[in-house]
This record gives sequence, C-alpha cells and structure tokens, in this order.
Amino acid sequence: MNSPFMGELLGTMMLIILGDGVVANVLLNKSKGQNGGWIVITTGWAFAVMVGVFTAQAFGSPGAHINPAVTIGFAIRDSDFSNLSFIAAQIIGAFIGAVIVWLAYLPHWAETKDQGLKLAVFSTGPAIRNTGTNIVTEIIGTFVLLVGVHAIFSGAVTDGLGPFLVAALVWGIGLSLGGPTGYAINPARDLGPRLAHQLLPIAGKGDSDWGYGWIPVVAPIIGGVIAGVFLLL
Repeated sequence: MNSPFMGELLGTMMLIILGDGVVANVLLNKSKGQNGGWIVITTGWAFAVMVGVFTAQAFGSPGAHINPAVTIGFAIRDSDFSNLSFIAAQIIGAFIGAVIVWLAYLPHWAETKDQGLKLAVFSTGPAIRNTGTNIVTEIIGTFVLLVGVHAIFSGAVTDGLGPFLVAALVWGIGLSLGGPTGYAINPARDLGPRLAHQLLPIAGKGDSDWGYGWIPVVAPIIGGVIAGVFLLL
C-alpha cells in the first residue's frame, strides 16, 4: 500500500480533513467551536499541515509535498520533474478529505443559512475582490512557504522535527499574510474541496464561485515557479 503516490494522497487527505474541519467548526451554526475566530483557524491549519506531512511520510512519500506548488517549485529547484504525478494524488486526496468533512458536520449544513460560510469551509475567498492584488497575495504567500520549507530542511533538522517547523511556518503565513485571500498557497487545497462543494448534496449550498476559483490554483503555481527559480540562484 505504501508508495509516494499513496503517501501524497493520504497526506493531503488528512491535511484537508483537519484544515477544512477547523473552518467548519468555527463557521457552521450550532458547532461547539462556532465563532472561534482567525487564531483558531490558523492554528488548526498548522496542525493539519503537521499531520499531513507525517502521514505522507508514513505511507511512502518522504518529501511529503502535499501541495502541487511545492511539487512544481522543488522540481524546478532540483531539475527533476519525475514527481509531477504527485499532483493528481494531491487533488484526489483533497477531494476525499473535503467529502469526509462534509460527513463529519452533516447536520450543520442545514442549520447554516449563509451560503458563503458553507463555501468558505471548502475553499478560500478574498476579503476584497481584486484580481490583481489577490493574485499577488497568493504568489507572495506561496513564495514564503517554499523558501521557508527549503530553509528548514537545508539546516540540521531531524526528520521528526521537520513537520513541526513546517507547521509553524504555515501558522506564521496564516497569521501574517492570510487576511487578504485566506491563504490557499496550495492549488490542491482549494481545487479538490471546491470540486467537492460543487458535486456534494450540501444542504442549502450556493454557487461554488469558479469566477474566483482559478486564482488559488494559478497564483500558487506561479509563486512556486518563482520560488523554484529563486532557489536555483
């Protein structure tokens, strides 16, 4: 069962279960975590990254990318594009994770009347909708992610400590740069769950906002490419 593909799939699935799960806990009506706020969301996503990385490693993917932007950026850095198949695993894993979150919070969708809050559980959205600035924000966040991960693992870091440091990095990105767009910084994290929102019979859901949905896919890839080229210098 263990393989790089399976590791990336399961790692990304766990990332989304805990990441989208904390958003559901904070946003959905009658959840015990309702109105927990941004600190709870960013902390939950940090732990989600930690568990996702450990899971990916345990099931056969030592690099534990769990993010197409990381896969692409590090492929450029290393001049090795053999891992691009990870991207399919990451998107599939993200979709499955989103379905599991829907099931975990099944009674709460009907209790939540705001369609925007339901969509926000699955995918990111801008605080101020401006295509140019939204793209720039996601590029910056993804660049910081890749350079930060590169810096962490370029030092004397043990395998067991690495995922905790990456989690702290993602926590910092969320706290410092997450406000404008919700810091997707991961195409699979947004695309897989947005597809799930489109396809699942979520009670009272609205539009999946594909007019914005291309930005958290394309902009992180651009950020990953820029970071990959930068790390070649």
